[in-house]
Amino acid sequence: MSNRSYYSKRKRYHIKIRPSGNLNAQKKLNVFLVVATVISSLALLFLVGGSIISLVVFAYFSKDLPSPSRLTQRDMTLSTKIYDRYGTILYDVYGEENRTLVSLDQVPQELIQATLAAEDAEFYTHQGFDFMGNIRGVVNIMRGGGLQSGSTITQQLVKNVFLSTEQTIKRKIKELILTLQIEKRYSKDEILQMYLNEAPYGGQSWGVESASWMYFQKNSSQLTLSECALLAGLTQSPTAYFPINHPEASLARRNYVLYLMETRGWLDSNGDRHFVSADAAQAVKEEEIKLAPIRQSIKAPHFVMYVKDLLVERYGEELVERGGLQVTTSLDLPKHQKAQELVEQKVTEAQEAGFGLSNGALLALDPKTGQILSMVGSRDYFESEKTDGNVNVTTSLRQPGSSIKPLTYAAAFKQGYTPATLLMDAQTEFDGGVGQPLYVPKNYDGKFRGPVLLRRALANSINVPAVKTLSLVGIDNLLQTARDFGITSLNDPSRYGLSLTLGGGEVSLLEMVDAYGVFASGGVYRQPTAILEVKSGSGKVLERYYPRAGSRVLTEGQAYLISNILSDNQARVEEFGWNTPLRLPDRSAAAKTGTTDDIKDNWTIGYTPSLVIGVWVGNNDNSEMNRKLVSGITGAAPIWNSAIRMWLEEQSPEEFKRPEDIIEITIDALSGELPQSGNTRLEIFVKGTEPQTYESQVYKTLKICRLDGKIANQACADTGEYEEKQFIVFKAERPEWQKYVDEWVSKNFPGDEKYHPPDQVSHLYES
Repeated sequence: MSNRSYYSKRKRYHIKIRPSGNLNAQKKLNVFLVVATVISSLALLFLVGGSIISLVVFAYFSKDLPSPSRLTQRDMTLSTKIYDRYGTILYDVYGEENRTLVSLDQVPQELIQATLAAEDAEFYTHQGFDFMGNIRGVVNIMRGGGLQSGSTITQQLVKNVFLSTEQTIKRKIKELILTLQIEKRYSKDEILQMYLNEAPYGGQSWGVESASWMYFQKNSSQLTLSECALLAGLTQSPTAYFPINHPEASLARRNYVLYLMETRGWLDSNGDRHFVSADAAQAVKEEEIKLAPIRQSIKAPHFVMYVKDLLVERYGEELVERGGLQVTTSLDLPKHQKAQELVEQKVTEAQEAGFGLSNGALLALDPKTGQILSMVGSRDYFESEKTDGNVNVTTSLRQPGSSIKPLTYAAAFKQGYTPATLLMDAQTEFDGGVGQPLYVPKNYDGKFRGPVLLRRALANSINVPAVKTLSLVGIDNLLQTARDFGITSLNDPSRYGLSLTLGGGEVSLLEMVDAYGVFASGGVYRQPTAILEVKSGSGKVLERYYPRAGSRVLTEGQAYLISNILSDNQARVEEFGWNTPLRLPDRSAAAKTGTTDDIKDNWTIGYTPSLVIGVWVGNNDNSEMNRKLVSGITGAAPIWNSAIRMWLEEQSPEEFKRPEDIIEITIDALSGELPQSGNTRLEIFVKGTEPQTYESQVYKTLKICRLDGKIANQACADTGEYEEKQFIVFKAERPEWQKYVDEWVSKNFPGDEKYHPPDQVSHLYES
């Protein structure tokens, strides 16, 4: 062991205790000797009996154990393979195992020391196993739990090379027997060398030398203390701490290893304990880890790593890494690869055009089954220096902008609102909450349109009507709707205000695409599915996907209203124009965009009855994009358009089926009521929510005295000196918002008496 300057060696103090005391009587001594003789005899009897039993157990479990000599000539471990839905292999967890053997003298002392501190500080002094730790493991199994961690390095070597992944007392006994045999046959240095060459370090890298090359592109002998601590921390859970997919977790694990080196230390072959100094440990914790670009034989890497994490959650790390699982997934690899190319191409074009964005992500899902068909987590999984390409943006939390508005209006439809509900788009001040300033939302173009029907408000993504709608239906109801639609990340109601409907909460692209699947499927929620079948190494089916009915969270009619509005090209022409990437040339598609106020996130999510595709573009470091170029129809929308057209090019057009409870009637285009003027249009309603009466809340007919222009009193009416005039009166959705509506009317129609009915009664002709 090396004694560098940043290590300190603590002395061990041995205290010899000498027996002392007097026996007062020879009689007491004789009694003591008799009792001691009996106890010793019984102990000897138990010892002999226990030894015989131990020999029998040892012989029984040893008869079919592999020879420890296999450590130098062992077979390949069973390989877990992950396939796409058509049987094309995506990833071989072990099959293309990368292993380069090194001798112990080629490994840096820092790596040995970090490994000992993290895994087995007493390795050089014990006989192969931790007696109390193994007792705890057996007790835990008998109580119904799994095998507990805390195995020695020798035991881990046995598990890595010889034994299956079953968690039973029988396997534990075999492990202990093999451990004793290996400890007897090989020296401690030989065991440690074999462990460092056999240990899994994540991905397809086994052994420290291949791990050093995979992560740092250098020999293990050149590793720094920081890099050694990182590698030493990976073996406990190579998937959970895989630096490419979980950089924060791996960094935290590295720091914990350094903490163990500082506080627990390790014993050398002489039994002396060593430690890293506190200053050295702290200095290393502040070092940045720079990983080399990693390119492995892996297709759809973000999706594969997502699936692998799911498998580890269900079956445990050991079975996934070494159990020979055969996993069929939902991925459509040919279409996915085209989607990946599209994202990379379009993001590159946007970069070159000065959009100020560097990354994109895409997720495609079948709403009829919930199956994930494509998961493009970034423009390039293997590009880590500039864009953190290994980060899966489809599962990362980002603000969705206006793409969450359809959920607000779905919550409103559940309360009886309709596409013809009149909302007033006027600058309005809302209560911001206790201790918070007033909330005054703006529209994307800074304009306020006054009266807008709900269809127009949603189709053109007008902000103020959306905020008013959320205030009317309630934030709690929107959060409940989001939960019903599978969005679990909006889990802290105390954080959210009315800005939630404009994207003021963080969600993932996977959640949002799955939520839009509710609209596409006619109101049924289905949990996203990535795994279709899992077989064990022996061919036993461990799980298999079967079609699920799902959970109805909207009526068919309510879901159809959203789909009808989001596929209405005429309704959204005001915001997007006719030649928009949200429009498909040969079929109907519902789509919604979303851009955050700070221009950090740009989304487009759209669907047909059989396919939902969501796209995000932006920067992983949360920097702003170019607000002069990025808008609702740039950035994500062109990628969405190209992807959905590619996906559906060989499929026949499919329309959204109109449910039986949807009716269509003629309404007044201004008020949304039954026709009051010649300005009319058709609108659809869930039967029972359509307007029932011609009595209008907007059009008011008054008798006006001709002489003073005031509301005619009875006397004026009796003389016939009046005329009937029709006025347009806009009433706010809540009384406290009326002043803002009146301000908008005064500003936009200052001299038009049609919008300014008299509010005083005439006194003419009174006696």
